[in-house]
Amino acid sequence: MRELIRRLFIAALLIAPGARAGNQLEEKMAESVRAALHKAITDQSAPFLAFATVGEARAWLDAMSSKLERRMPDKALREDFLVTVHYEAKRAGLDPQLVLGLIQVESAFRKYAISSAGARGLMQVMPFWVKAIGGVDDNLFHLRTNLRFGCVILRHYLDMEKGDLYRALGRYNGSLGRPEYPNMVHAAWKQWEYSPAGVSVVKTGGER
Repeated sequence: MRELIRRLFIAALLIAPGARAGNQLEEKMAESVRAALHKAITDQSAPFLAFATVGEARAWLDAMSSKLERRMPDKALREDFLVTVHYEAKRAGLDPQLVLGLIQVESAFRKYAISSAGARGLMQVMPFWVKAIGGVDDNLFHLRTNLRFGCVILRHYLDMEKGDLYRALGRYNGSLGRPEYPNMVHAAWKQWEYSPAGVSVVKTGGER
């Protein structure tokens, strides 16, 4: 009985109260789309910060790291996470700060978060995606695997919605047409704004 209680307690800790995706809908997709998504998932090039200079890369990393320090105290883990977020976001044609905002809403930066519907990890990816576009060895609790899937899926939804971020976020959350989730992600995105010295930030796709 004591062991059962311990296991139930651990399970409760893993179910993230802020895990908000958990309802991505499994939809039929054309085989060409499935093949393209599978190809996007399987590339294994090493992550890197895509900036013109080392100084620009370091400035972004330091700025984001200072905002994340309270949630991820370990500097090495924090910087590895940020480099991977930046690489996977850019690779998918997404703003890295948007991805950070989405992760904040989805899992509060908890790597092993599980929603009540079974969505997993930092970006709360539903397990059916592994079967649809991944491989048998893909682990959604693995840092890069989770970020890769999450970014590729959001890009897929953006393409489906012809660039409409509001609707794409609704699909990501399984609440298409409702404003709550897109507005929450947009508000979190604002908290991660980054502007290099002398450059203004311009955002599109505001709250609705």
